[in-house]
Amino acid sequence: MTAPTLAARRETEPPPAPQSRRGRGPRPGWWPFIIPALALVTAFFTLPFLLNLRFAFTDWSGYSDAIAFNGLDNFRSLIDQDILWQSIKVTLLYALAAMIMQNVFSLGMALALQRSTRTNGFFRSFFFLPVLIAPVAAGYIWGAILAPGGPLNGFLSLFSDGFDYAWLGHPGSALLSLAFIDAWKWSGLITLVYIAGLNNIPESILEAATVDGANPWQRFWRIRFRLLAPAFTFTVVVTMLGAINAYDLVAATTRGGPGTSTTVLNIAMFNQYGSGFFGVASSLSLVVTVLVVALGLPLIAYLRRREVEA
Repeated sequence: MTAPTLAARRETEPPPAPQSRRGRGPRPGWWPFIIPALALVTAFFTLPFLLNLRFAFTDWSGYSDAIAFNGLDNFRSLIDQDILWQSIKVTLLYALAAMIMQNVFSLGMALALQRSTRTNGFFRSFFFLPVLIAPVAAGYIWGAILAPGGPLNGFLSLFSDGFDYAWLGHPGSALLSLAFIDAWKWSGLITLVYIAGLNNIPESILEAATVDGANPWQRFWRIRFRLLAPAFTFTVVVTMLGAINAYDLVAATTRGGPGTSTTVLNIAMFNQYGSGFFGVASSLSLVVTVLVVALGLPLIAYLRRREVEA
């Protein structure tokens, strides 16, 4: 009798047993690598947050040595002084305006600078330079540019003699001016994210759409815009939540003025802390955290669901 061939052996051998889900998980010994990151998060986020959570419900101030629990009195005081809702409204308006400006401008620049050429490489680096500037320095630079006697009004005076407008001194334009400065500061980074997303779209899909007669707008709206969903998830969340935490830029330009038109939550918190009302400042800090979580989680869930639908 002849020995069975290799093919016959393979046919008679039982199929290999499927690997368990545990076998596809992390390999043993992975946990020491997360210890440094876990320690940093615990030391610089978790512990300060828990301490602040306790002080937010106390009468801690610079005018008394005793610290006593006072329940929701800090929040009632902020509401009675018309600080809480006003600062939340200003923060949300500022975050929305900054998010829209950043994403619209950055997406336009990404479409213009998508191809990797020497000229586009120069402009990518040029538009990324503001990201390297400290927010306080950016605030002082634009504070001088937008001043009544600054270069912007000087340029506009060439077309309108004696043009004199305080861009950061009027309630109607101060908040939008700050949103513009924020967009100028971070658009270089968001542009690179969009360029990476555009370059991940297969050229074959765009070529097929061109053959089918799609014009440039149709190719952008029906293909590129939809396939940029993962990039939108990152950019929209980062720009929105980053603007909610704004402080440096506002402190270097308007300091919350004129009046309370640019008093975002972190500026209101700083004002209370500077006045010696540390418990009230902790309450405002807690509001910032709650606002970030309350907006961030639904926003991320919606955008991730949009990725699947796209």
